[in-house]
Amino acid sequence: MSKKIKKTNAMRQLDQAHIAYEVNTFEYDEEDVTGQHHYQKQAEEGRAIYKTLVARTHDKEIVVLVIPIDQELDLKKCARQVGTKNLELVHVKELLGLTGYVRGGCSPLGMKKAFRTWIQEDCLQEERIYISGGERGKQIIVNPIELVNFLACQTADLIR
Repeated sequence: MSKKIKKTNAMRQLDQAHIAYEVNTFEYDEEDVTGQHHYQKQAEEGRAIYKTLVARTHDKEIVVLVIPIDQELDLKKCARQVGTKNLELVHVKELLGLTGYVRGGCSPLGMKKAFRTWIQEDCLQEERIYISGGERGKQIIVNPIELVNFLACQTADLIR
């Protein structure tokens, strides 16, 4: 008998939009919520895993950036894409209050507010991508084109 998965805000949002997705659950380590250990376990299987980062512009606007988990954000490129002088990642202590999510469980879906969002353009080459399901240990597997359309986000080159 399979264990029933508790729905997150991110999942409920996809349900309401009638967007198909799958859920992947995994064990996580409270001492390492960066996702790197999880990525290493799944990389061999060819999974396209993406992480969600939250940044603040020079004029205090909050923006969301979604990139492959094994890549680094290029803040200068991102600032140009966003149309701002500069960007800085928000402090982890601010994340829950701004988004409703904690580090290691931040999804671009189901945040407290709808923020302008950019996703790494390479995602469109994938059939499915893995994004956070809104809690540590949960991922949503979704078609990237459907995700981009639903979020009304932009795709761009965001990585180094």
